[in-house]
Amino acid sequence: MARKIELGLDTFGDVTYGPDGKLLPPDQVLRNVVEEAVLADELGLDFIGIGEHHRQDFAVSAPEVVLAAIAGRTSRIRLGSAVTVLSSDDPVRVFQRFATLDAVSSGRAEVILGRGSFTESFPLFGFELDQYEELFEEKLHLFTELRKEQPVSWAGSTRPALRGQQVQPTTASGSLPTWIAVGGTPQSVVRAAHYGLPLMLAIIGGAPLNFAPFVDLYKRALAEFGQPALPVGAHSPGYIAATDEQAREEMWPHYVEMQERIGRERGWGRMSRAQFEAEAGPDGALFVGSPQTVASKIVTVAKGLGLSRFDLKYSLGTLPHEQLMTSIGLYGREVAPAVREQLA
Repeated sequence: MARKIELGLDTFGDVTYGPDGKLLPPDQVLRNVVEEAVLADELGLDFIGIGEHHRQDFAVSAPEVVLAAIAGRTSRIRLGSAVTVLSSDDPVRVFQRFATLDAVSSGRAEVILGRGSFTESFPLFGFELDQYEELFEEKLHLFTELRKEQPVSWAGSTRPALRGQQVQPTTASGSLPTWIAVGGTPQSVVRAAHYGLPLMLAIIGGAPLNFAPFVDLYKRALAEFGQPALPVGAHSPGYIAATDEQAREEMWPHYVEMQERIGRERGWGRMSRAQFEAEAGPDGALFVGSPQTVASKIVTVAKGLGLSRFDLKYSLGTLPHEQLMTSIGLYGREVAPAVREQLA
């Protein structure tokens, strides 16, 4: 049976090197992100996701503003976050910002909610890390109530109560498309099913097909909660060049530098070239190589996990904008048509 798959892109707005080999200022990085999204739209890709971070090595802290700028330059590509850190934000304001984005983009907005892999937003916005789980659970519950676009009555311990209040603006369609991003814990998968929200798997290490049990759990949980069948997507890092060798050689120094920078904060050991090659191989989480190699890997994972969407996380540390544009071009012109043809 043919499977229709959406193919998208994600970026965290990583601060990249310029032509002079020096780091670009954040304002230029943000303008480059807009240009990357415009190219994705011109190539017919389905989605662009912009991440939220509050660190020096990532330029995007307000994804909705960047997405609104992209909306004004594009006509068809769907616009979303990757991810919105709901735990340290206010669900009402998140809904309002994305409903506004939906309006100015003529119905192209969606939001991917998650807890994020960094915690800088908690002290920045005055939240306690020991409330990590409680904050996400309560705020997700409120957000699902807001999505009904009816007067909301809600009470919890993490924000003031709402008493029959209508949140504006509402969306033209009557429901804001919303996904839950998970890193692979059973509790997160079941939570997504409980709220009846599509599942986005963040696959950043190991064998992607190892996530198959989580997809099975999600489908069982949907049935147990009386929810309809819903889409499953995956997000993985990758880079495309003319040949496998070129792609790996160009990606490696930037990727390992990023891994080491984050690893110093988290106590990781240094990534070896052998580890990188394993992750870049047929069974690893990095979708790196020639268009043919990357397309084949996406098809294998899409079939194995029953994906409705695959998002390539194309920003890779300091990898320059010009190379990112080349990678996006190959993804849109060669990888996407090959994947769609093979799955059809």
